[in-house]
Amino acid sequence: MRSTCLVAALAGLAYAAPQFINFEEIDSADAPLVTGPAPEAVSEPVTYNEKEAKADAIAQVTEELSTPAKRSLVVGRGVNDPCSPQPDGYGPKPPVDSDAAFLAHQVFHDTANNAPTPQGYQLSFADKQASVQANTYLGLSTLKTYDTIKCQQLCDAANLCTAFNIYFERDPVIAPAEACPKPDAFTNIKCTLWGSGVTPESARNQGQYRRDFHVVIAGSNGYTKNSPPDAQPGFTGPTQFGGAINAPNSYIGQKFFPGVYDAGQCAGACVANTGYNKRHPRADGTYDACNFYNVYLLSKNNIPEGTYCSLYTKAWEKKYSTNYGQNRGSDSYTVSSSYGYTLAPQDAGHI
Repeated sequence: MRSTCLVAALAGLAYAAPQFINFEEIDSADAPLVTGPAPEAVSEPVTYNEKEAKADAIAQVTEELSTPAKRSLVVGRGVNDPCSPQPDGYGPKPPVDSDAAFLAHQVFHDTANNAPTPQGYQLSFADKQASVQANTYLGLSTLKTYDTIKCQQLCDAANLCTAFNIYFERDPVIAPAEACPKPDAFTNIKCTLWGSGVTPESARNQGQYRRDFHVVIAGSNGYTKNSPPDAQPGFTGPTQFGGAINAPNSYIGQKFFPGVYDAGQCAGACVANTGYNKRHPRADGTYDACNFYNVYLLSKNNIPEGTYCSLYTKAWEKKYSTNYGQNRGSDSYTVSSSYGYTLAPQDAGHI
């Protein structure tokens, strides 16, 4: 089901502060079906397109303000032929071919713990026996060596990539099937790219069984880029905040986009909101113009969920960024990578 946009648009509709996280909006959003690479994959190109995402955000908000709708997204994947040879496998192999030996292999631990941290990045976690699994997956490459610099270069070359995860994975030399349920193993060195920061909690994929073959992971390191989101046409910014904006007035609603952290989607939501309001002004010719938006990465239990946008008729300073998250039962929802964008020039909100 498409997420229901609760962005305010109808003339004269008032809103209360503070701007708490709207859990109804979060619950109604379609989580991405792909949260990491397919078990058999050695390469998955980055297909996320910023322009298309922004255009879709505008279309979603416009449609939801007019006529709420639903849709589903089906993502297809290829499958391997039974018992067919698998590509790559350049990594070192432990002396004994077993899942336990792979997890205990000291070479993997030493390599991960001694890997250099690329310039402009910070180490988020090291030498875990699990890879990242989150809504913000972008793509996968398989490397010939455990090369954090090469993985960083792949991230820098991909739009909206803000983190990467590099790890050793025990994979089968042929695709497991009924005729070959437990083949021999080799080692792949995988580099996955992410449209958000990565955290220790997001490293939760400990592998899986493919028939009787046990895929496991070792030497998993995560790195997050130290940089703000991109500038957006028609807006000044980004201005870095502490938490999310908690303003005393001028709040006109929010929109949540599960998946990649993308400030451009919030720009699209802001533009679409103004467009709708301008087409439906009050009797006196006034309308609520989105002149400022606050974008942040919303995480659940420190695992990235997606992009949260809060819209306002006026700009707010950093001192109002005091909302760092909320608890919901045993779950903790937190705010990070919070930035503000201000429309330039400002819209007076009058026909």
